[in-house]
Amino acid sequence: MTFSIPEMTDAQALLDVQDLHVSFVNGRQVTQAVRGVSFQLGREKLAIVGESGSGKSTVGRALLHLHPSKAQITASKMQFADVDLLHASSKQMRQVRGKRISMIMQDPKYSLNPVLCVGDQIAEAWRSHHKCSYQDAKRKVLNMLDVVRIRDPERVYGLYPHEISGGQGQRIMIAMMLITDPEMVIADEPTSALDVSVRLQVLALLDDLVKTRGLGLIFISHDINLVRSFCDRVLVMYAGRIVESIAATDLDNAQHPYTRGLLNALPDMDNRRYPLPVMQRQASWLTD
Repeated sequence: MTFSIPEMTDAQALLDVQDLHVSFVNGRQVTQAVRGVSFQLGREKLAIVGESGSGKSTVGRALLHLHPSKAQITASKMQFADVDLLHASSKQMRQVRGKRISMIMQDPKYSLNPVLCVGDQIAEAWRSHHKCSYQDAKRKVLNMLDVVRIRDPERVYGLYPHEISGGQGQRIMIAMMLITDPEMVIADEPTSALDVSVRLQVLALLDDLVKTRGLGLIFISHDINLVRSFCDRVLVMYAGRIVESIAATDLDNAQHPYTRGLLNALPDMDNRRYPLPVMQRQASWLTD
């Protein structure tokens, strides 16, 4: 059973995904990672939450054709603005990926090239879509580093990934993804590797950029408390399916037993619970 709130109209939707399926083939074995996912995204902050392995990141990567060739991706519709993502060619996707849709990866340690200074890596993202000189690209990067609140951008430009902190690294990734002025951003666990104070700073930065630039943001997370305070709407995924779609401010009134189970598992400083509740999973969640 899927619980939902009314979807936006097609005119409001920046992204419209209907009946998305993603399967991975290994010899004779086929693993269905995403099964019949449908949603729309406007110029808003939309969260996708669920346990590890529920299919959250798989959805984001499918939109940008980032899965290996053995992945089987089908849908009745996967429309981004004027681009049919489902049938887009490799050339079309190179024009979309990074320029119109950007993806912020989870941990900058594994996303940045260790042998190139961070400034040149950001400049490469800009120059791959714009013809300009090295100096023009550097000026653009320094301005973007200032936008993401990096202190002393000129110094940081020449640093290597191992010389920057986790918070700086995440800001570097955000700068790299936003320098091309995308219309949509997919943020895959962008704050999971950060401490609480830096996490709040990065979230405030993303929130400000969404508001000032009118971006559509897909925020992938397993932290319900985080998305409750940060996002506008929440999609709850279980075993490759969306089981509930709900306004973030209305999460306490969630109806699906899986969402209730996730909420019940949250720590409560005021009310000690013993024993801790154990989620009773139901086979019907896989088929309803």
